[in-house]
Amino acid sequence: MSVQLTIDRLGAQGDGVADMPSGPAFVPFTLPGETVEAAEDGRRFRLATILTPSPQRQAPPCPHFGTCGGCDLQHADDALYTAFKRDVVVEALARAGLETEIAPLVTCPPASRRRVALTAVRAGNRVLLGYNAAHSNSIVPIEVCPIALPAIQRALAPLQRLATLLVDRKQPLKLAVTMTDTGLDIAVTGAAKLAEGKRQDAIALALGEGFARLTVGEEILVMTRPPSVGFDGITVELPPGAFIQAVAEAEAAMAALVTRHLAGARHVADLFAGCGTFALRLAAEARVHAVETEAGPLAALTAAWRTRPGLKPLTTERRDLYRRPIPAKELKSYDGLVFDPPRAGAETVSQEIAASKISRVAAVSCNPVTLARDLRILVDGGFRLVQVAPIDQFLWSRHVEAVALLER
Repeated sequence: MSVQLTIDRLGAQGDGVADMPSGPAFVPFTLPGETVEAAEDGRRFRLATILTPSPQRQAPPCPHFGTCGGCDLQHADDALYTAFKRDVVVEALARAGLETEIAPLVTCPPASRRRVALTAVRAGNRVLLGYNAAHSNSIVPIEVCPIALPAIQRALAPLQRLATLLVDRKQPLKLAVTMTDTGLDIAVTGAAKLAEGKRQDAIALALGEGFARLTVGEEILVMTRPPSVGFDGITVELPPGAFIQAVAEAEAAMAALVTRHLAGARHVADLFAGCGTFALRLAAEARVHAVETEAGPLAALTAAWRTRPGLKPLTTERRDLYRRPIPAKELKSYDGLVFDPPRAGAETVSQEIAASKISRVAAVSCNPVTLARDLRILVDGGFRLVQVAPIDQFLWSRHVEAVALLER
């Protein structure tokens, strides 16, 4: 049954929200001020017709928008979109009772994302390669992706051929695609068992397309040149499937905030350090101890540090910070710290930092809700929240990165 609704605001997930006596009704792909007809489906509605469009509505730049679940807000103009992204951070902090200066959103342009995660599945005689549909495990096959770097967009057709070679009949195939300074790095998981013929076909495809590296499972099938990225001119050779920030410009903005805040520190801890996004930059002025769960990123970080004369001493530690957060008493030798955890945040880590004597902290997060929780712990432990900067490296999605700077 269709009902007529007036959209009052955007919710945290990017849906339009109509405030009704029975509670909020969520209507994807609508904007504040619009009157729409929508089909009821629990508390979520399916948009049927826009009766009165918002003046801030624009034509989505991607033909897959509305079916592909990767983007939520291509239909909103820049002013509304930018305000929404910043407000996600503002509201998360407000719910945690936190007040501070919140900087304007650092934006990123289309065609700038250097890392995407594609999925392939068999559908009868076809192989579908693309992204998940919204709120679904179904795969929407894509032919273009306006958020991705042009080199990744050009590779979609060869990646389709690669997926057809490798996909299993019983499970999805995952392709982590990263554009590095030396070319495309493709890391595949969930592949079918490779017969020798298909192995050779995959190698030939990778060589023919000029991929820097193709890894399937734990095996590097071909590497024509080591995939690498530069962190302020320090070249890091990435292990297969390594995490790097999705947009290079966003990474640079985050790194500038962190290094400025920790300038003057003599001994810095970098927790959830990855391949050295912050650690290598910080080592220009301070001794750094980098802590990470996986051995591969730490080895890459160390090798890169050794190539640059003049950096301060850098040590590494492989440690699961969720299972074994560094106790406050072991943090006493540091006068600065940065942490950049996964979406779950760093609750127990924050508790130890709050109990320590560290004077300056930079907290980086891709989840404003868990960031606000962790900042509340730090503020309650005696820190002052100096500034929070929202960073948009997930263009047209509801997700937003943030850097929070604290001192005491």
